[in-house]
Amino acid sequence: MATTLHVCTTCRGTAAAPLAEEAAPRPGELLAHALSALPVPEGVTVVPVECLSACTQGCAVALSGPGKWSYVYGRLDPRDADTILTGAAQFEAAEKGLIPWRERPEIFRKQCLARIPPQIVPSQE
Repeated sequence: MATTLHVCTTCRGTAAAPLAEEAAPRPGELLAHALSALPVPEGVTVVPVECLSACTQGCAVALSGPGKWSYVYGRLDPRDADTILTGAAQFEAAEKGLIPWRERPEIFRKQCLARIPPQIVPSQE
């Protein structure tokens, strides 16, 4: 199976760490660059996107894959890039995308914004 790690490039930061200047690179863009600078786990594709609609939650990413639950995580930072990729590798390896809670990276346990069930494809009869 293939896992997609969507990274919001338009995230502006949180109230605790607001964007310093309008012209400065957005924290979401910095996170996307940090992820692309690291080796991406086999089976995982990093896809920058313009908005995940988690604007009040700092940097956000989403994990999805065919037949798997999808997850949206927020309150992330470019310094979390390595941990995000570790979690993406676990998601890729997990049946249905369900990683046992205690085995998830801490940011995946505490910063999950949404869990979305797999899409059901109607049978062609």
